[in-house]
Amino acid sequence: MKRPFVIGLTGSIGMGKSKIASKFRHLGVPVFDADAAVRAVQGPGGLALPAIEAAFPGTTGKAGVDRAKLGAAVFGDPKALKKLERIVHPLVGRLQRQFRQRYRSRKAILLDIPLLLEGDGWKGVDLIAVASAPFHVQRARVLARPGMTEEKFRNVLKHQMPDSEKRRIADIVIETGRGRLLTFRTVKAIARVARGTGG
Repeated sequence: MKRPFVIGLTGSIGMGKSKIASKFRHLGVPVFDADAAVRAVQGPGGLALPAIEAAFPGTTGKAGVDRAKLGAAVFGDPKALKKLERIVHPLVGRLQRQFRQRYRSRKAILLDIPLLLEGDGWKGVDLIAVASAPFHVQRARVLARPGMTEEKFRNVLKHQMPDSEKRRIADIVIETGRGRLLTFRTVKAIARVARGTGG
């Protein structure tokens, strides 16, 4: 039995990646959500809490990580951010391996990973799909989020590969700023090809 065809989905903040992932789910493709995995290890009883509390005292409690406090501790501090990533990323990697094992008999699976191209996650996928939209669309989407500011938006972009570079690397670009129909057509085409290739 062949292993599943692995689609790696990524895209900068506000590019519509989550909606694309939901379309794949609707088509029956299992989706690993890296952001959800991060929330799980940082939530109530999460595996990352002891190490995070030790590294950043006062940032966790019974409800898990206090996102405001932890954000303040790492915001604008690359060294602190790296320290946090060294705690969280291995645990998320473990959850991804469990996901792959659970769905090993499926023809295709999707890994929804925001920093797929910034790290080495792309090495474990068969196709790199990048969610993309014009900058003015991206900016409007992001600034509409509760608590988001121009400063926070710029800081997030600083830690992400530019959209133009992601588009260059991508095997396929999924446009999300030119209507839902085009987006869904592209998703369906990817799912069809992936299922035809997997075992």
